[in-house]
Amino acid sequence: MDRSRGYRVFQVINAVILTGVVFVTLYPFVNIIARSFSEERYIVNGEVSVLPRGFNLTTYKIVVSDSMFWTNYANTVLYTVVATAIAMLLTTCYAYVLSKKHLKGRTFLIWVAVFTMIFSGGLIPNYVLVNSLGLTNSIWAIVLPNAISVFNLLVMKAFFEGLPQELEEAAAIDGLNTYGILWRVVLPLSKAVIATMVLFYAVSFWNSWFTAFLYLNEQDLFPVTIYLRNLIAGATGAESAGAAIADVSQAASNIQSVTIMLTVLPILAVYPFVQRYFVSGVMLGAVKG
Repeated sequence: MDRSRGYRVFQVINAVILTGVVFVTLYPFVNIIARSFSEERYIVNGEVSVLPRGFNLTTYKIVVSDSMFWTNYANTVLYTVVATAIAMLLTTCYAYVLSKKHLKGRTFLIWVAVFTMIFSGGLIPNYVLVNSLGLTNSIWAIVLPNAISVFNLLVMKAFFEGLPQELEEAAAIDGLNTYGILWRVVLPLSKAVIATMVLFYAVSFWNSWFTAFLYLNEQDLFPVTIYLRNLIAGATGAESAGAAIADVSQAASNIQSVTIMLTVLPILAVYPFVQRYFVSGVMLGAVKG
């Protein structure tokens, strides 16, 4: 097909605009990477752009040589996996129930969820509740209070409502009960939304630090976000890793960049495995809409 001159001009302009958007989006992240590997004097003078200046691994060595860093990192992995599994179980079951329009009390259950999205008990009542239940200084203080995200719940509910009702009716005729229909029919058709929700929950729990800061008092139980937060705030200085004075100065100059990299990299490593389902979920939503 012959393309008109106007269409070719549009393609060029579109490519230029998209290239600019990609650059603006990626530049801050690339700059963070460059700063994390640069020497102190270049960072202080603002001479670091997209490439490291005076390649240096001092701060990385200070952080990763501390055994407490790896203990807290393992805690974060454990908290994220357990919390995401519990959140997905509760959210999926709740959303599937709410997707059934014939369910008595369905409207009330929806409003119960929405009400908690708008109103909350507040910080102090939540702390008193968690403390009275004996959950402080345990993994349950991290994974249970935020087990269900109402936004994710409503997204899954809308997805389940869009599935053909005839498939469930046929499965019921074949002898499957409610749990069998959910496990063998609904969930295999919902890989896209499930992968998307897993990503949302995992990122949320991985980056969360305030809940742990509030309910955990023992350093051995901290997630890595608390460790890095304390490192930045000075509560856990670089001296704890046995660093020299010059190393401390170097660490102070780019500690924020290093901590951002150490926190973001695991999520970036997981994302490619769920990207296919994530994109599929977006496309399905676009077609249905």
